Amino acid sequence: MSVIPKIEAFSAELTEIRQDLHAHPELGFEEVRTSGIVAEKLRAYGVDEIHEGLGGTGVVAVIRGQGGGNRRVGLRADMDALPITETSGLPYASTNPGRMHACGHDGHTTMLLGAARYLAETRDFDGTVVLIFQPAEEGLGGARRMIADGLFEKFPCDEIYGMHNDPNSDPGVVSVTPGPAMAGASFFDITVKGTGSHAAMPHQSKDPIVIGTNLVQQLQSVVSRNTPPTKPVVLSVTTFNAGSAYNVVPDTATISGTIRYFHDDVSEMADARIRELCAGMAQAYGIEISVDLRNVFDVLLNDADLSTAYVAAAADIVGKDMAAESSEQATGSEDFADMLKVVPGAYCRVGHAGSVPLHNPAFVLDDAILPIGASIYARIVETRLPKG
Repeated sequence: MSVIPKIEAFSAELTEIRQDLHAHPELGFEEVRTSGIVAEKLRAYGVDEIHEGLGGTGVVAVIRGQGGGNRRVGLRADMDALPITETSGLPYASTNPGRMHACGHDGHTTMLLGAARYLAETRDFDGTVVLIFQPAEEGLGGARRMIADGLFEKFPCDEIYGMHNDPNSDPGVVSVTPGPAMAGASFFDITVKGTGSHAAMPHQSKDPIVIGTNLVQQLQSVVSRNTPPTKPVVLSVTTFNAGSAYNVVPDTATISGTIRYFHDDVSEMADARIRELCAGMAQAYGIEISVDLRNVFDVLLNDADLSTAYVAAAADIVGKDMAAESSEQATGSEDFADMLKVVPGAYCRVGHAGSVPLHNPAFVLDDAILPIGASIYARIVETRLPKG
């Protein structure tokens, strides 16, 4: 492994930044302290421009290289935490109750700051780097909001790159999946509006629990009987809420969940089938069932050529035997996909030590990944914007 020496030299500072961010996690569109620290560090590093407040709490910075080239490369990191109570036992564990960096966005932010410091100090490239610190990646539409606020009109990019830590891979292993790499996602909320009664007289009710549980079973047919086997899709019901007493049949039940997909036609089919099943169930039982179904993430599509370039840049840092293109698709979702719909680019995963999965209250990010990620970000800039 050959981490860039200048970045390795300030890796201890990166650890301090990351652990401070970890101790003070903020949810999407609430990253006021986080974005303030990002802007403060960028000023200290001497970047050319800093723009705060894009997409609510987003920060965008610009660094110009030594040459006069007009090509522009974007680098993006997410900043938000999750509504999880931390159980890691770390000395720098979350001090904000019910909030935790359980997905490692504190690390992503820190890695991009490390790249920013190096690039501002060396400027060993010909062109412009756009650093994008994005809020609200965790299902709240931070990327879409930044784009709607004019991100790429104000800061046009020819190509863009992102990355994510991966506790499921060996330390330092980097992978990129060309083409469809991560699933698109929709969320749904279904309200079953029945008629309540005394639990001892259920014949006087139109029981939303019975109807709702039947509906949950029917929803599974969308995957098993409506989807082509060659087009993977996941439909998961993740909440079912009804009732508040032992002796009362409630009026309503609410059902929520998610659909993950790699093909837009499958997503459209699943949406239609959910609505049809709800309408049919409502008619069969003589009740009302309302459906709120919304797209939250697009399918993440990595550009094939830029995926190859990203792997080559990463291999220069971690070694050729540690960086490769992959055919593995992830059913998890990532709103960097929205940026890739506007600007071609690629998204990589970087392995680190640890056995606890993402989004787990005991998740621990290995700080050894910080100079690796920062170096990969810096190297893709230097290879895509070479001097001369």
